[in-house]
Amino acid sequence: MREFTIGKNDAGQRLDRFVAKNLPLLPPALLQKYIRLKRIKVNGKGSKRDVRLETGDILQLYINDEFFDKPNEENLFLTVFKPQLNIVYEDENLLLVDKRPGMSVHADETEKVNTLINHIQAYLYQKREWNPKWENAFAPALCNRIDRNTGGIVIAAKNAETLRIINEKIRAHELEKSYLCITVGRPKQPEGKIEGFLLKNEAKKEVRFFHKPVPGGKTAVTLYRTLESRGGLSLVECRLLTGRTHQIRVSMSEIGCPLLGDGKYGKGDVNRRYHETRQALYSYKLRFDFPTDAGLLNYLKGQEFTVENVPFREKYARQNWAFSLTFQGFSAMILNCRISKKQGPPLTERRGGIFQAPTGKRVGNGLMKWGRIHVQRVDSPAGSLHGIRRRAGSRSH
Repeated sequence: MREFTIGKNDAGQRLDRFVAKNLPLLPPALLQKYIRLKRIKVNGKGSKRDVRLETGDILQLYINDEFFDKPNEENLFLTVFKPQLNIVYEDENLLLVDKRPGMSVHADETEKVNTLINHIQAYLYQKREWNPKWENAFAPALCNRIDRNTGGIVIAAKNAETLRIINEKIRAHELEKSYLCITVGRPKQPEGKIEGFLLKNEAKKEVRFFHKPVPGGKTAVTLYRTLESRGGLSLVECRLLTGRTHQIRVSMSEIGCPLLGDGKYGKGDVNRRYHETRQALYSYKLRFDFPTDAGLLNYLKGQEFTVENVPFREKYARQNWAFSLTFQGFSAMILNCRISKKQGPPLTERRGGIFQAPTGKRVGNGLMKWGRIHVQRVDSPAGSLHGIRRRAGSRSH
């Protein structure tokens, strides 16, 4: 318990605002909860959050000591009230977390609080599995990193021995990490190996690919396999034999198939057409091979963990591919279209990837119907599908 005596310079402030200013690590939602639970008292009694403090009031705070510390990178996790984690697997030694695209793994110049490591540490702290006051030096740590705009599995160690073992296994290539991505174009060879040397430009935060060794360059080896190709896009699985910054993004761009949505190494016009601002890349599968002894983690040998819900796989790789559709004398490129076949006349492909559908009519809210072929309303370069104007000599739709 800590006490504050209100001086004349603090008089007149609301209770909740005074506490928030003096305890910046205390999450606002937790502050309001403590006031309701009367763990924050004024002159020995519970109080309302909007009460005005007066000179000489004694404020009593029944709050954990760590919330009184000054903010720094090591204790910012305390400001996370409700950790947002998609946990793939957890045991007493580690966590496998599916990081969402857009979240940084560690603090950087653009984000200090809402990072993956802060959410993980807040989660373990609130579960009472870890408290910095119990440790001399160790804090839960990440064993691997992925880019802010890339999603997928990140390994977090709950203890120092797990951190040491996983780091050793990563260096020894005893963990197999697989990625899914959407590429613009189809690789000439459906599967293969991309080998080269990557040189990072720290000032520009870019990486260049070289086919021959260069000073400062690091070896990069990527295996890829094309799973499906339609409408100018391909679903590709990549496996890293080395772990370099932007390795998949640069390597796929080097063979002429940059990632959809990649603003640094991709095609801006295609990205804009699909309204994608983040690279379509996901670390979706992790396998613990462990051909050598793994100490207290031997129980993980041979285990494989997969993220089932990869957002762009549903969006592009199964039914929502871009394609051209010809109907009633009008041809247009339709983007992100969901199509499903029912019993009845098939959707027949013509040359150049153009599809011919039977004559039909508009039905329902933004739904087009040709015979028993259903196409959901989407945006196209000519406007929404059911809003396309008729040409001379053709019927309106």
